[in-house]
Amino acid sequence: MARDLLILITPGFPDTKLSPDRLYYCPQCNIVEGLLATFPELTEKVDVMRVPFARPRPAVIERIGEENQGLPVLIFADPATAPADALAHGETCFVSNIDRLCELLAERYGIPYSH
Repeated sequence: MARDLLILITPGFPDTKLSPDRLYYCPQCNIVEGLLATFPELTEKVDVMRVPFARPRPAVIERIGEENQGLPVLIFADPATAPADALAHGETCFVSNIDRLCELLAERYGIPYSH
């Protein structure tokens, strides 16, 4: 049975535009990383993929298109279960807004969420 997919940027990446001597992280992806660390059982319910920071991001493009490379993203395994406010690329439905993504993780997978 296919599972929903979370795609995150691998933390601790260099950004030569800012400083080649430092490592950076995506603040929104780190929110999701914190959820995964706090609720490790989430990884038994949803697939997680981490991709490099640099664009283009082929793993993202092949799923939701070149115009949707912003991360994090939650891609729904079954478009029929996607919420009405989900974005779509062809038949693939997804959410990339961090607040909505966290709400959906709570709703779909039973982790606590307070905003």
